[in-house]
Amino acid sequence: MIQSASTSWEERWTELEGLKLRFEHAGKGSALVLVHGLLGSSFCWRYIIPLFARTHEVFAPDMPGCGGSDCRRDMDSRLPQTAERLLAFMDNAGIASCDLVGSSYGGAVALLAASLQPGRFRQLVLVSPVNPWSRYGHLRLALLRQRLISSLFLRWASRITILDGFFLRRLYGDGRRLAPETLLGYQARLRRFGVLEHAINMVRSWNDDLNDLKSCLARLPELPILVVWGSRDRAVDPSSARPLVTALGKLARLEVIEGAGHLPFEDCPEEFCEILGRFLCCSPPLAC
Repeated sequence: MIQSASTSWEERWTELEGLKLRFEHAGKGSALVLVHGLLGSSFCWRYIIPLFARTHEVFAPDMPGCGGSDCRRDMDSRLPQTAERLLAFMDNAGIASCDLVGSSYGGAVALLAASLQPGRFRQLVLVSPVNPWSRYGHLRLALLRQRLISSLFLRWASRITILDGFFLRRLYGDGRRLAPETLLGYQARLRRFGVLEHAINMVRSWNDDLNDLKSCLARLPELPILVVWGSRDRAVDPSSARPLVTALGKLARLEVIEGAGHLPFEDCPEEFCEILGRFLCCSPPLAC
């Protein structure tokens, strides 16, 4: 298991659209921005931040409506607006350019942000990214777009905490790898005001967002892109990796972590960090 690094690591705050936005910050050097997925937060990068802070200045925001950041009921939750918020966060944090890592829905956000302001990104890393070629979960998403079903889901999910463990284990290649402290860390952030409601709002625009995402691929600049996938991903179809990489162009390449699920940085953090380090050309040590 990856050991903690001694690099200084701090919580910071900024304001975005009148909302308080929390982010983790560590290190010095070229900027590395880490973007979590749906129902995620900067907590998911806890193995990554201290290691890569040895070679980079690392920023891991809790996007509005997620983690420790504020949420507002009337907040526009569509993908293009989320990508604009990421760019606004970079402006506020003084990040002129960066390497950008996005997980799941955060991968889609990263792609759209790079198409909107291509000159700001040196390299992209997409971890099990949401994409138009994945056929997983369409029925579940269609059901959650029904207001009656989504309201029932919100009522049950906020009361039956055992569901958190069930759904989080499904994101692992082997659910037995889910440590109790990891479950508690995710639960604490899911219980904050507006987090589940914000996720449901994102689901309601899912089809339109995927269309926007597919359209943006033609506008992407030529830059190195690494796509990382777990072979046992049950959230976003691993077979969608090939058409996505083809659409991303000749500088994109794919790395598959055998036995990992949707969150390879949780499932197989050592292997994930080695792959990420090689791509970023810094190869950080995995222990103090």
